[in-house]
Amino acid sequence: MKKLMYSGAGLLLIAVAFLAFNVLSGLTLGNARLDLTEQKLYTISEGTKQILGEIEEPIDLYFFYSDKSARELAVLRNYATRVQELLEAYERAAKGKIKLHVIDPEPFSEDEDKAASFGLQAVPANQSGEQIYFGLAGTNGQDDKQIIPFFPLDQEEFLEYQVSQLVQSLAKPELPVVGLMSGLQINGGFDMASRQPTAPWMFMEQARQLFKITSLKIGIDQIPDSVSVLLLVHPKQMPEATLYAIDQFVLRGGKLLVFVDPFSEADTGMPMLPGDGADKASDLEPLFKAWGLRLMPGKVLGDGSYAMAVGMGQSQRPVRHAGWLGLPPRALNQDDVSTAGLESINVATSGILEPLEGAKTQFLPLLQSSEYAMPFEAARFGMLGNPEELLRDLQPTGERYAIAARISGPAQSAYPNGIEGQKDGLKAADNINVIAVADTDLLSDRMWVQVQDFFGQRMPQPFADNAGFAINALDNLSGSDALISVRSRGRFSRPFEVVEALQREAEAQFRVKEEDLQKRLGETEQKLAALQQNQDPSKPMELTPEQQATVQQFLAEKVRIRKELREVRFQLNSKIEELGGVLKFVNIALVPLLLTLGVLALWLWRRRKVA
Repeated sequence: MKKLMYSGAGLLLIAVAFLAFNVLSGLTLGNARLDLTEQKLYTISEGTKQILGEIEEPIDLYFFYSDKSARELAVLRNYATRVQELLEAYERAAKGKIKLHVIDPEPFSEDEDKAASFGLQAVPANQSGEQIYFGLAGTNGQDDKQIIPFFPLDQEEFLEYQVSQLVQSLAKPELPVVGLMSGLQINGGFDMASRQPTAPWMFMEQARQLFKITSLKIGIDQIPDSVSVLLLVHPKQMPEATLYAIDQFVLRGGKLLVFVDPFSEADTGMPMLPGDGADKASDLEPLFKAWGLRLMPGKVLGDGSYAMAVGMGQSQRPVRHAGWLGLPPRALNQDDVSTAGLESINVATSGILEPLEGAKTQFLPLLQSSEYAMPFEAARFGMLGNPEELLRDLQPTGERYAIAARISGPAQSAYPNGIEGQKDGLKAADNINVIAVADTDLLSDRMWVQVQDFFGQRMPQPFADNAGFAINALDNLSGSDALISVRSRGRFSRPFEVVEALQREAEAQFRVKEEDLQKRLGETEQKLAALQQNQDPSKPMELTPEQQATVQQFLAEKVRIRKELREVRFQLNSKIEELGGVLKFVNIALVPLLLTLGVLALWLWRRRKVA
């Protein structure tokens, strides 16, 4: 047997067996995958599997990636590999309902023309003018088209959501139906002060391009089954029958985006009494209570950190208004698709949402204040003369308050016994999907957009992302529960935390040394200036021996400090290289060595057992 193994025929037999094993494993185990990443990045979620399982007509996906043009962009190439592997996982899981085409659109080729015809965006790769395509296009049997123009590297955690949304849009191409019920003139109306008709809010004009909007009257006692998302704006003094209809709509799986307000400045109705803000307030108190949250009654959020500057008086002198807030990225939940990637959202006299103790639903804040915030009485804003008074009276609580939140999970009906005439309704639901916002003014034009007339067309020039947030929320809710469950995943690129810590430590030392150098430089320049004051200005400037000694001393000190700076950077690089050497040893030498020792130990154990 040993002679056969060491002979040429034996080696040939081993090679044939090895080749046969690889061919057989490739045929039988080609779809086998073992995902050992922490957040299961290479395993598509259950929500995506459900979407793929509901595809009825075949879908073609075209992944355009300029592989040759991106040869020097390592980060982009790694992410492109991640995208392609995910798309291949979709193709496998769809079981023939998805066909993936991977295309490298070289310059001046038919593939490049095809990418441009789909509407994909090319970005410059370098100064030589090379263009990179990195997007996805999809088509179905009805010639419907959906695209992702370019995969942004900073939204990697939403990659699966973006692809699943594209696939679902092709599988069900009809526009989602949004039912609109509003207590404000959001669709346009009549301004009693100017006696002129008013145009629809720009948010609504943008929403109509993406959704089929159906207007519903306040007082309706049933939400139509065709409505997938109910958009409820400023629900003021709603009858019980309408509240019950909303309750039943949410319990049977309908999605709700609701904007309430403790003091809606967009509400032009006259208050009952001077200074009374109750007439401008709206709430869904009985429904919110059943869903595990509440709008803090009669309170407006004030925030000293995010206070906006507003004009005061005829001179329009800018003053900071603690009730009008410009929310920066830190105030927006970057882990939720409705707010991720947005830069700023402006709100005016917004309310405060908070979860109820013991609620079974999940309360996920989407918009939050800073820690430098507190509640104010809403009635105060009815006759507010000078907004600077708010900042003077602001006493921060140190708490971050929620302005908008996503509510999901099991919920009970607000009317478990029904209402008069309707007693056989749903009592509970295993999961509801609601996004509540404690401000209606953020939808109004003046808070986020300037609209200009261009040859009879209204052209929006947004300065905040208010409409982006509202449309993202509608887009997210209009998908199925499967799509909503996908939302964000982990990131493919993981940070080198130890290396970053070493860099921060060395950079801190570097900054200290640099500040010391600047301080010494300033002291020397002051000393030189003091010495030069005694010179005769009519004579040419000459350095005295004392000045020359001072300069030489400074130069020597400067050389010494620069040497220390180089030493700090050298130590930084040496620590990183040392860490890299350890990692290389572990990956290249230690792991194979341990495996070898394990195999030898197993062989010795088996040999002793046989003996």
